Amino acid sequence: MNSRMPALFLGHGSPMNAIEDNAWRRSWAAMGARLPRPRAILCISAHWETRGIAVTASAAPPMIYDFGGFPQALFDVHYPAPGDPTLARRIADLLAPTPVQLDPARGLDHGAWSVLVAMYPDADIPVVQISLPLGETPATHYGIGQRLAPLRDEGVLILGTGNVVHNLRYWRGGNPRMDAAGARFNAAVKQRIAARDHAALMDIAKLDPEAALAVPTPEHYLPLLYVLALQAQGEPVTIFNDADGGAISMMSVLVGGDEKVIPNF
Repeated sequence: MNSRMPALFLGHGSPMNAIEDNAWRRSWAAMGARLPRPRAILCISAHWETRGIAVTASAAPPMIYDFGGFPQALFDVHYPAPGDPTLARRIADLLAPTPVQLDPARGLDHGAWSVLVAMYPDADIPVVQISLPLGETPATHYGIGQRLAPLRDEGVLILGTGNVVHNLRYWRGGNPRMDAAGARFNAAVKQRIAARDHAALMDIAKLDPEAALAVPTPEHYLPLLYVLALQAQGEPVTIFNDADGGAISMMSVLVGGDEKVIPNF
């Protein structure tokens, strides 16, 4: 029996998905119930960028409410998952000789806890986050993901969260140009994932003539590359939650595992 953990990229969308009863949150809850139970979770969130690479190393990471203008109920969410300093050191070892800062103070941002509160509501699985190093090429991010692959055989669920298309300027707008560009870009990414053309996915600007409208800044796209970098030769990928939202794509990707774990809402 293959004990390798699947890897997962989730389009996380609005922080409100943490508390609203909607299809996204229900799908995350179903995934958590159906996936093999991980011994720990490594999260790559769009919402932690640093100079160089950093990893959370606290045994009890605090909550980070890295947003504003939302109702108090969202700030009342508490997700007291333990950290895993041993896993943090293991990640640093895997990435050596690239320097990795073990951060004893950094907590979990909403890119992590807004999905985990649905997937694993008991908050009883250790969670570690790794940052997105600023100024690096998509190929460098992909390479970091490849070096993390041994963790899948050690019971660690590697979870990327962001959005393939993410342009908050037009989020509530209904702008026809934005809607068309977002739909085209989302479709282009799906086609390259299905073809396992990861090189094309690292060349964001060439995926669509208006790629800069779909991905004005790369941080929400990059976690997808970490997850795709974990795909072994011949390993299946499954796309789900693929509802085009114009300026925000919720498309999500399962690498490995059994597609039966994916709910159909």
